[in-house]
Amino acid sequence: MLAGALQSACRTQDAAIGDMSQRELPSDEEVMSKAYDNGYTVPDNFYVDERADTVVSYSLYHVKDPSISYELCSNDHDEAFAWESADNSSRSVTGVYVGEYENDRYFEFIRDLTYPESIGNISSPTSPGFSRVFKCNYVNRDGVDRNLRNGYAGTLNLRPLTAGAVRDYVEYMWQFTFFWPARKTVLESFTEELGGAFRHTLLLAFVNKQGFGKCDLIEVVDWVFSVDQGTGRVTKDFRLLYSFEAENSNGTPRRCGN
Repeated sequence: MLAGALQSACRTQDAAIGDMSQRELPSDEEVMSKAYDNGYTVPDNFYVDERADTVVSYSLYHVKDPSISYELCSNDHDEAFAWESADNSSRSVTGVYVGEYENDRYFEFIRDLTYPESIGNISSPTSPGFSRVFKCNYVNRDGVDRNLRNGYAGTLNLRPLTAGAVRDYVEYMWQFTFFWPARKTVLESFTEELGGAFRHTLLLAFVNKQGFGKCDLIEVVDWVFSVDQGTGRVTKDFRLLYSFEAENSNGTPRRCGN
């Protein structure tokens, strides 16, 4: 469970969330239909990673600091490669370097990862691994605590800083976000420009199992990322909006307690 519940009857949110005086939130039926849909995870036009069309199983990874708290950044290719090589040597599954790629956001180093036969549930003993080091010209994550849902989330250094760039950053980082043990769904993703900042909101639904024979708890959350237009400083704010109980009965989602 993510936090204490608010009343599920709340269907609007005031101007503290955005610049709309009354924001219409999805109905419980809309939330349930997406939260229980195995084929749905994010809205249309959500960020698609460059490696999404890889036809075999693969891993996607960011090289992190020794405490594994935040993703490293460097503008120097050789430094980034040295970090990635050292990191590769320390992993339980190591790989042989086969190539690299870079764009304006990161250096990417490609390795054939070799898995031990003892795993027993893989179709191939090797698979590609894509390890990335952010370019500091794009974002600096030094000092970020990735385990926290609120607080400092990095500094975007690309210029000009636009609403589209903020959206891409937030949606890109979403693919590396882990919530345990809840099932996570992005209901909406949108950006507003407010008082010298871009504010990007991920409207999320989490399905939390409450035990055998019990209904699930569905929590609807705003995860808001605010980016100062002058400094690029990013802060995140995790806000529970409301919750309700539901179940997926023979493939049909329905509210409990009605």
